[in-house]
Amino acid sequence: MNTRSFVPPATAAFPTFAATATSARGALRRLVLAATIAMLGLGSASAFAWSQHGTAYTSRGTYNGARYGSCGGGSCSHAGGVAGPYGGFASNTGTVTRNAPGEFSNSGTATGRYGNSVQHAGDTSCAGGTCAHTGTLTGPDGKTASTSGDVTRTAPGQYSSSGSITGSNGNTVDHSASTNCAGASCSRSGTVTGSDGGAVYHSGTATRVAPGVVTTSASATGTYGNTVTTSGTITTAGVVTTGSTTVVVAPKPVVVAPPVVYVPPPPVVYAPPPPVAYVPPPPVIYAPPPPPAVYVAPRVVYMTPVPRPVLWVPGHWVGNVWVAAHWA
Repeated sequence: MNTRSFVPPATAAFPTFAATATSARGALRRLVLAATIAMLGLGSASAFAWSQHGTAYTSRGTYNGARYGSCGGGSCSHAGGVAGPYGGFASNTGTVTRNAPGEFSNSGTATGRYGNSVQHAGDTSCAGGTCAHTGTLTGPDGKTASTSGDVTRTAPGQYSSSGSITGSNGNTVDHSASTNCAGASCSRSGTVTGSDGGAVYHSGTATRVAPGVVTTSASATGTYGNTVTTSGTITTAGVVTTGSTTVVVAPKPVVVAPPVVYVPPPPVVYAPPPPVAYVPPPPVIYAPPPPPAVYVAPRVVYMTPVPRPVLWVPGHWVGNVWVAAHWA
C-alpha cells in the first residue's frame, strides 16, 4: 500500500494572525482524537492495520498530521487529519474496494478547517502493468471537478505516472511523476503544471528502517520559489508520537465470525391460471341475394289522329274579307 505524508500546497495562503498555545493544543487534541476514533472504528474488523504521522515545517509554522488505515474483506479504509499552528484542523476519510480482479472503486470526504466538505469518488482499472484512474470531486456548492490519470510499471522497481484535474471553470492542471524503488527505499519526483503555465516541483523518499516501520520525507517548491519540507513515520503497530502527544496503535484484533445458518427460501407454490370458458361464435345466417332484375323493354304505341269528316265550304265573306271556297 502506498501512503503519502501531508504536504501543504506551496501556493496556499496560510493564516497570518498570531496563534495562541491553547488553540494549537486544542487542534492537536482533536487530531489525536480523530486518529483514536479511526483506530477503534476501522481496526475492530480489519485484517491489516497501519498508522502514519508526519510533520510539515513551513515559514508559517509547523503542521502535524496523523492517519490510520485498515484493510479487510476486500476493502481498505483510512481516516486522519492535520492540525495547523493557529488552531485550524482538517480531516479526510475514505474507502477503496476491490470489485473484481484489477478493478477498484473509491469514495471519501475531505473536510476543511471551516467545516466545508468535498466529496470524492473514482474508479481504477489495472491491466498489463498499467493502472488507469478516473474520478470526480464535488464541493459544498455543488460544483464538480474531474480527474484522470495512470501509473505504469516501466521496469522492476520503476514507475511513471501522469494525469490531469479539470475544475468546474474549465481550467486544467496537469501532473507527472516517476518513482524508483531499490532495496528498502523508494524515491519519487514530479511536476504539477497549472493552466497559466506555473509549475510546482515535488520530491520525496520512503525508507523501511525496521519491520513495520517506514520513515518518509518530502519537499515541494512552488511557483514563487518557496519550499515546504515534511517528514514522518508509518508503522503497522506500536506507539506513534505526534508533537508532545502519544497515540497507541493496537495490533489487529482476532475476529471470530459467527456460523452462518442456511435458511432455505419458502417453497414456490404453482398457481395454475384460471380456466378460460369457450364462447362459441354467433351462428352465421345465410341471406340469399335479391332476385335478379328483369328487363322489360318499352312498348311502342302509335297514336293516329281521329278521322274527321271533310266538308266543302263555299266562298263567303267574313266581314270585309272574302274567303275562297275550301275544304274543312
